[in-house]
Amino acid sequence: MGAGAISLILTLVSGLCWTIVYIEGIRLGFREKTYAMPLWALALNFFWEIFNSILGYAEVGFDAQVVINIVWAICDVFLVVTFFRYGYRYAKKYLSFKSFIFGSLLVFAVAAVVEYAFIMEFGLAHGRAYAAFLQNLLMSVLFIKMFIDRRGDEGQSLIIAVGKWIGTLAPTILFGLIGGGGLPGPNTFLLIVGLLCSLFDIVYILLAAGKLEIFARSQ
Repeated sequence: MGAGAISLILTLVSGLCWTIVYIEGIRLGFREKTYAMPLWALALNFFWEIFNSILGYAEVGFDAQVVINIVWAICDVFLVVTFFRYGYRYAKKYLSFKSFIFGSLLVFAVAAVVEYAFIMEFGLAHGRAYAAFLQNLLMSVLFIKMFIDRRGDEGQSLIIAVGKWIGTLAPTILFGLIGGGGLPGPNTFLLIVGLLCSLFDIVYILLAAGKLEIFARSQ
């Protein structure tokens, strides 16, 4: 099997797994009246997918990754809706509704600037890869934090946990070891960040599966 075929397979595996994560997050969000993706991760993903859908299409047209990015961006719209529809109930103890909206919009604005800065500084191929892996590591940690803050799997599931892990492991192999998407391989930085993602993702899987007890027992 040639490098091109392996690259396409890993791209499709990542695309499918992350699409499942998004669909499951949307389903749980509306069913449980909550949001399934932490705010910073949601905002960064939203603009990563918008920018890379537009700029990726302008550069190469409709290839597999561009189509996947567009599907993810559409899913993100529904995840954003769940956040703004149900997110305030988690903040109303210490924020007014106006403060919640302003603060959330500020996060989205910062995320847009950061994503744009990555592309402008490193170029499309390197910028999207570095941004994707770093925000993925942040997301891995934030999912665990959300589990702790909610003291359980509200708005979360094993499907999300496993899908996120495999969906990130595939591009870790692709970009960290083989090379693809305009990046030569191996890439030590992306490999290390991707493996760190896997470390936290496995912890999150254990939490979602009820195999890791982290909460103090009530006295």
